[in-house]
Amino acid sequence: MQALIQAGDLQSLVGGAANGEPLMARASTTLQSARSVLETDPDSAFVLAYDAARQALTALLTHQGLRPTTRGGHYAVEQAVKAQFGHVFRPFGALRRRRNELEYPTRAGDEATVDEARDAVQRAAGIVQDAGRLLPGLGVF
Repeated sequence: MQALIQAGDLQSLVGGAANGEPLMARASTTLQSARSVLETDPDSAFVLAYDAARQALTALLTHQGLRPTTRGGHYAVEQAVKAQFGHVFRPFGALRRRRNELEYPTRAGDEATVDEARDAVQRAAGIVQDAGRLLPGLGVF
């Protein structure tokens, strides 16, 4: 964690900004949005599922008085939760990589299927649930 902070991938938050609860609530809302378009728009459902997972994990960091910088971005979130919680949130890395493929395609026709999006929603739901259980017990880093 100290290495991420020293590298400028994470920065400190103070006061009321160090409250992860609003971001956790947003993660739940985003997850519901993913579910609502699952059958009709699997690419969007996948990206929304990823966003929900990222928001939940960022909520953990926020609750600890930390936030990813534009330099560290989403990868810093992955590294920070891995450093603190081990492999509890391992599915996030795969979601992040696949989301990047969907958002920045290199192959024509590389789109998410309904089954793939459904799996992403299930994984994201697990991440949101697990992060929600951890959040109340976290203190400032």
